[in-house]
Amino acid sequence: MPIFQYEAMNAAGQEVKDEIDAPTSEDAIAKIRGLGYFPTKVKQKGGAKKAAGAGGAKKARRGSLGSVSTKQLTAFTRQLSTLMDAGLPILRSLRILEQQQKPGTLRVALRYVAEDVEGGSTLSEAMARHPKVFDRLYSNMVAAGEAGGVLDVILQRLAEFMEKAQKLKRKVIGAMIYPVCVIGFAMMIVAGIMYFVVPKFKAIFSDFDAKLPGLTMMLLGLSDWMVGSYTDKNGKEVSSAVPGWAVLILSPVFFIVFYKLVNKFRGGRIALDVIKLKIPILGTILQKTAIARFTRTLGTLVAAGVPILEAIQITKDTSGNEVYATALGKVHDAIREGESFAAPLKATKVVDSLVVNMIDVGEETGDLDKMLIKIADNYDDEVETLVASLVSLLEPVMVIVLGGIVGFIVVSLFLPMVSLVNSLTGGGGGEGG
Repeated sequence: MPIFQYEAMNAAGQEVKDEIDAPTSEDAIAKIRGLGYFPTKVKQKGGAKKAAGAGGAKKARRGSLGSVSTKQLTAFTRQLSTLMDAGLPILRSLRILEQQQKPGTLRVALRYVAEDVEGGSTLSEAMARHPKVFDRLYSNMVAAGEAGGVLDVILQRLAEFMEKAQKLKRKVIGAMIYPVCVIGFAMMIVAGIMYFVVPKFKAIFSDFDAKLPGLTMMLLGLSDWMVGSYTDKNGKEVSSAVPGWAVLILSPVFFIVFYKLVNKFRGGRIALDVIKLKIPILGTILQKTAIARFTRTLGTLVAAGVPILEAIQITKDTSGNEVYATALGKVHDAIREGESFAAPLKATKVVDSLVVNMIDVGEETGDLDKMLIKIADNYDDEVETLVASLVSLLEPVMVIVLGGIVGFIVVSLFLPMVSLVNSLTGGGGGEGG
């Protein structure tokens, strides 16, 4: 009888490694669960070397697989859930979905997964070999479904989780497109005025050799900076080392490069996330989005039967915000020492009392997963309301700001014109007398 090596979590969340005799991997998983363990990895003994020897080239190619879009992965998960619910074997379902995919990373990954499953691997183990396609959250959810014999249900929950995350992301991005486009076009128009129009007025003013108002001098200075030239003390035009238009174009590039460099280090990510959370209005939206994400992830994992410590660790790794990842790490360590969930979470001070109280009630009633999902739904609704309010607020603010910019340009250009007309009129009247 084949011998299977396995890794599992016991009721206390500790890792267990051992071997077990079983005719198939499914029987091995059932036996492991019968021992009171939660299996995370099951592999037939002696099969790994053979697979490695026969498929060295495949392993190299698999390592080069890139990531896929969340939309594409969500559609695949929903389709796989439907096929599993209809009673189709997992291998046949994978082959069907592989043929339906357009040429690309996901199709290649599904072919490799199907080959591994056909070779005796579990679906979760096969998917875990492609972390850029199926992240840790995904593969652990699948593992929980396999262990509990409810893979179709787990895939359905996973699809719903991904769809809700995508829906919220689309709403936030969609709401920000309008103000970003308006501000972008307005800045381009203002830059064009400063580069092409204002210098012509500067030439007109210089011909009259009159003293210009402070506002006009400020505008001409900004125009000189934009064009990249200025007038020195001797009245000569001197070119700047870096013109303003180049600064405006290169600044976003510099900011993106700087952001990516800082984001490579954990300390930098923490600093950036702290700054983001302190931005007025936007910080509140990001905070509520982070809470909704980690509570939905954790609730989904707990509902799937993943042990709480493993679920918190997965949630920590996929939280997308280092501030909340650090807080979840502290909660994980506290629970390992025997504490509850709510108390250490409250001590981190990253969530409000409502979240803590709802989690506390969930622990007492044994419905922690349901309570976490309710928190996520509640915060998703709040984020939608805040985003809608922010967009509504941005419209009048944009009108006021753009009106102020245009007004500043018009007043700055016409103030000296009025002074010149008055001086010419007054001079003409005195000459006539």
